[in-house]
Amino acid sequence: MEKKTAIAEGKTFLGLELGSTRIKAVLIDDHFTVLAKGSHSWENQLENGCWTYSLDAIHNGVKACFADLRRNVREIYDLPLRTIGAMGISAMMHGYLAFDAQDALLVPFRTWRNTMTAPAAEALTKALHFNIPQRWTIAHLYQAVLNGEPHIPQIAHVTTLAGYIHYLLTGQRVVGIGEASGIFPVNRLGYDTDMLFATETLLAENGFSKKLTDLFPSVKSAGEQAGVLTAEGAAFLDESGELQPGIPFCPPEGDAGTGMVASDAVTPGTGNISCGTSVFAMPVLEQPLQGVYSEIDIVSTPDGAPVAMVHCNNGCSELDAFVDMFYEFAHMSGHPMEKSDVYELLYHSSLENGAPDSDGITAYNFLSGEPVAGVKQGSPAYFRSPKSKLTPANFFHAQLMSVFAALRMGMDILRTKENLSPRSMTAHGGLFTVRGVAQQILADALETTVAVHNTASEGGPWGMALLAAYMICGEGYSLSKWLHTKVFADTPSVIAHPTEEGMAGYNAYMIRYTTGLEAIRCLKGESHHA
Repeated sequence: MEKKTAIAEGKTFLGLELGSTRIKAVLIDDHFTVLAKGSHSWENQLENGCWTYSLDAIHNGVKACFADLRRNVREIYDLPLRTIGAMGISAMMHGYLAFDAQDALLVPFRTWRNTMTAPAAEALTKALHFNIPQRWTIAHLYQAVLNGEPHIPQIAHVTTLAGYIHYLLTGQRVVGIGEASGIFPVNRLGYDTDMLFATETLLAENGFSKKLTDLFPSVKSAGEQAGVLTAEGAAFLDESGELQPGIPFCPPEGDAGTGMVASDAVTPGTGNISCGTSVFAMPVLEQPLQGVYSEIDIVSTPDGAPVAMVHCNNGCSELDAFVDMFYEFAHMSGHPMEKSDVYELLYHSSLENGAPDSDGITAYNFLSGEPVAGVKQGSPAYFRSPKSKLTPANFFHAQLMSVFAALRMGMDILRTKENLSPRSMTAHGGLFTVRGVAQQILADALETTVAVHNTASEGGPWGMALLAAYMICGEGYSLSKWLHTKVFADTPSVIAHPTEEGMAGYNAYMIRYTTGLEAIRCLKGESHHA
């Protein structure tokens, strides 16, 4: 179908995702080709010790992103964006949005980035025999109860960012099962009923007697419809008044789920790695884990398959800061370069000229705390041997290796204690825009083949658009089969295989990295021996 006809007739699918630093929208056709995009940049704020986004920032950001998409459609196709075949909302997972019966927000949005719920997370993990990370919604709720926070008696609804935007647009309190798995433990049918009962008992012992199923959004799986765009939702999203109500919505999902979809990694035995502000690996399980590990979260694919998630708070931000420094130096020298060229130069030099173990240079990219590495607060650092050659290639090679070091620690737990090594991993995110460099270091770090699809740069909003398309065009296929045969069958990929030299270099790096963690803890007064 011709692109203008697809837009005019609403034979399109829209994914809108609220990420940590950008809100992005992607409009695709029924061949899953990107037709138009929209975006809006934003930043979280640290207020009273809490990482948050204000409701105004959330509302204005969503509207600005959609307005940018609408402008893009008008500029390219000279058409208004009046209707869409189906759409869906995704956002950064976890966190805590608590509302009263009149839908008033009771406390500022608490994002995934906060590490303020350790007592609750530890108590829940012990009681449920299931790892409950600090960033999960239930950990935030239980911690607020333990703290005796004044808003607790007024709570009528608790949700996530994706669930909240979906409610604004459809009036439906619902999330996809992948998003739900970051609220509370799930099985393929929804929230785990035995764990719900055990958690409600704990809450009641602390004076909170409301049923969690009354507070949490209901759960749907990929392929199910989760409401339609209401007149109020259309007026909120598109202040121009062009967008018409009645558009069907698929269940809202988290950015982890959209990453799995965007990388064709929802089949048991496969997995994906996403790298942005945070970095996480998502091997899809073929059988349940035998143990409970604080470093491993058990979440779900958008169609309900269990996933062992290794989530690290720190991804590319520190590396990007050093790229910015080299970029500024180029301008200072009188030989300015495009930012993309600086990335290309530093990445390729690090792989081609850097030592496999970075020649004794070790970097820590901890802008915030890193639970997987046992570091509570951010403290970026690096150290080197007096014999190390401090070249740009070696230094930047160490920075690239640091992006995956905490991830490697988590994956080593799966490998050594659960004998779990995914047959293949697919990577996506901005880190892999420079072809073959970070991908090769990742393959060496995890000692497995890593693929990067040509569509990898489209990321989460494209994955969300695919989930909207699956709801309409799934033809009875499972999500895994539909993605593999209908979407990715002819998608070109770049494959990186681990090398003996690279694996040996990364292993040497990890010995220094894990040994030096005690020094990093000392910088923030966290030493076990302090």
